[in-house]
Amino acid sequence: MKTIVVLLFAALLFTDLDKIGKINSAKAEAKKAFLAGDFTTAIKKYSYLIDSLGVNEDEVRANLASAYFQANDTTGALNNYQRLTQSANKKISSVANQQLGVMANNQEKLEESLNYFKQALKAFPENDEARYNYEIVKKKLEEKKKQDQQKNKDQKDQDKKDDQKKDQKDQNKDDKKDQEKKDQEKKDQEKKDQEKKDQEKKDQDKKDQKEKDPKDQKEKEQKEKEQKEKEEQEKNKDKKDMPPSVSEKLKEMQMSEEKAKMILEAMKNQEVQYLQQNKRKATKPKDKGKPDW
Repeated sequence: MKTIVVLLFAALLFTDLDKIGKINSAKAEAKKAFLAGDFTTAIKKYSYLIDSLGVNEDEVRANLASAYFQANDTTGALNNYQRLTQSANKKISSVANQQLGVMANNQEKLEESLNYFKQALKAFPENDEARYNYEIVKKKLEEKKKQDQQKNKDQKDQDKKDDQKKDQKDQNKDDKKDQEKKDQEKKDQEKKDQEKKDQEKKDQDKKDQKEKDPKDQKEKEQKEKEQKEKEEQEKNKDKKDMPPSVSEKLKEMQMSEEKAKMILEAMKNQEVQYLQQNKRKATKPKDKGKPDW
């Protein structure tokens, strides 16, 4: 029985010694590859230690994270460093936060980076590299804030200028519209004034024509009167005018010229009848045996 126990113990001891040998060998090979800059091999060896040999040492995981970081494998480095931020080993925790801060800074995540450096200093205040990086990022963040403020100010100034330009453009547009409106109003007024002048001229011409028409009418009437008098004269051309003495006598007798003319006409008619009767008596033949008396 004792022999069996001793054999089992020996077997376990041999197995542990073999595993320890493999672990030590893998660690040595990983370290050698890391120092040689062969980070791909280093990653394989450290991953083999953790995944296959079951090594759960923070130092090994920190080396694996560092190998990923040096190989520019951000995802692998980030996953392993985040597991180490809560490590019981304060120095390892400080380095993990420090490296996370460096990666955040590389991505211009300055506030996140500054916070990681703070955590690194809290975990291990003697971490001078974390302190230096903290001051650098802090200054960089302050500069960035100033730049952002200046950028915002410049943007506001530019926006203000743009607004002023827009307002000026709108004002110029409004001024142009106002000027066009004034010009149009001026043209309309000039047109109205011209129409008014034309109408006034028409009215004046009409008035002048009205004033001229009576004169023409008067001249027309005068011509008609003269023509009528001429026709009357033609009708009465065979009649003799009464001498002025007869007219005066008629006035003394209180007899109108018209009435006198009627009487004169009647007397002429009687004279004509008398002459006609005498002509008829003279047609009888004379008695040659009797004297004319």
